[in-house]
Amino acid sequence: MFGRIANILGWAGVALVLAGVVTWLTRPAMIGLRQGFAIAGLVCIVVYAASQWREMTASFGKRSTRYGALAFVSLLVVVGLLAGLNYLASKYNRRWDLSSSKEFSLSDQTKRVIGSLKEPLHIYVFDQTSAMQPYRDRLGEYEYLSKQVQVEYIDPDKDPAFTKKYQVQTAGTIVVEYQKRVERVTTGGGEQEITNAIIKAVQGKQRKLYFLTGHGEKDPGSADERTGYNGAAAELGRDNITTATLALAQQADVPADADAIAIAGPTNDYLPGEIDKLRKYLNKGGKALILLDPPDTATSPPLTNLIAFAGEWGFDVQNNVVVDLLGRVPGRGAGDPVIANYPGHPITEHFRFYTMFPLARAVAPAKNAQRTPQPLLLSSEQSWGESDLKALPERRPVSFDAADRKGPVELGAALAIPAPDAPAPPPPTPGKPADTPPRAETRIVVLGDSDFASNDALAFQGNSNFFANIVNWLAEQENLIAIRPKAPDDRRVTLTEDQLRLVTWMALVIVPGAVFAAGFYTWWRRRG
Repeated sequence: MFGRIANILGWAGVALVLAGVVTWLTRPAMIGLRQGFAIAGLVCIVVYAASQWREMTASFGKRSTRYGALAFVSLLVVVGLLAGLNYLASKYNRRWDLSSSKEFSLSDQTKRVIGSLKEPLHIYVFDQTSAMQPYRDRLGEYEYLSKQVQVEYIDPDKDPAFTKKYQVQTAGTIVVEYQKRVERVTTGGGEQEITNAIIKAVQGKQRKLYFLTGHGEKDPGSADERTGYNGAAAELGRDNITTATLALAQQADVPADADAIAIAGPTNDYLPGEIDKLRKYLNKGGKALILLDPPDTATSPPLTNLIAFAGEWGFDVQNNVVVDLLGRVPGRGAGDPVIANYPGHPITEHFRFYTMFPLARAVAPAKNAQRTPQPLLLSSEQSWGESDLKALPERRPVSFDAADRKGPVELGAALAIPAPDAPAPPPPTPGKPADTPPRAETRIVVLGDSDFASNDALAFQGNSNFFANIVNWLAEQENLIAIRPKAPDDRRVTLTEDQLRLVTWMALVIVPGAVFAAGFYTWWRRRG
């Protein structure tokens, strides 16, 4: 009788354990129920095993039982190994993006922004439950980058109170919250939109860049297909930088809310009074981007005052045009060099793209100057600084001669020094930690071209990233200096004139010639 009851308890124990497993798989929230099933099942199995200890001991004397026990132990070892590997994978998981365009990998900028989080970042996705998977695929990458990122998916129909709290009006809205600052994304779940919202929520305030006007400079509000700067302004807006224009001659000083100013391609020189205002602004820790195109002696007067002002800070702005007959984009002129050499500087750290500069002049650190800027860009070794400024406009062939400057040629430089007129921080109080802010820093970038950031050239591989990196460095937003998100289908390949010529020779001459030579050699051997 007792044996029959023990058998029933054994089968009941197995059934209870299976019920616990099924509950864990189908109802993960019912923790108490599945634990109850598991404990009751294990108790029944232990009681059954205790009632059968004599039979179990006797069975181990049989050869078949020993083989079965060995197989069971081997199975347990394999299951243990798999469980251990699964645990290690969950704790130290790694992902590889094998797509050709890396469309499933987050950009360098996103990684920097997420990596700099000091407090939890909450992301709420408001959409129908059936439409959540694309958001999970994308935002899962954000969660993988940092434990500070917390994502929650809300169906507005099932949780209207929470939806109303965040003033969500349309399905597909993503809300980003950081330190009680809230930003919304309603244009889709792309990386660029999400990262831009995170940047705005984390920073809490916009930086402001003033474009100076009144001397023929580029206009950030212009949508002109070639010379407009509205594309550059939109690129800065994604990094939480707003733009405005400023007529300096009509102002007593540069506005106090200016995080940086830009002088983008003036065609007329600045007045001495304006130069004094710029000098005062920079001496107190201001930030400036100065873009000076090559002189056009036929139509424009030289920018004597501006060039002399740049020289005060250690920049040598030269009267030439950088020419590269090989390192250029096919279909463009020799005066549109492609740049791939970036000396070490925070602006170009880990920069891996070409940039293109239509009609650029050389800007190098001045020799024997008290201030020494760092070069930002170098043209190729086969380039040079053409001193004949009328050669390209008049379509005359150009060639290197004794009056020209041999490449590589610097096209720009950057300077960062303690502000000359900024007050020094007060000495630390004895017995108290030093919590005073560091002394203000003057930052200046001078480039020999303004067209590289115009609508006509901004779409070229690295131009938009390079321009945004410069402004972010000037605005002291180093965490945003990185390669920004790109469109998933952006698979363009840019070749220089020299590379295109090499591809042409490989495809039309070298490879076919090698195949023909191998065939001829084989035929000749068989004939002999």
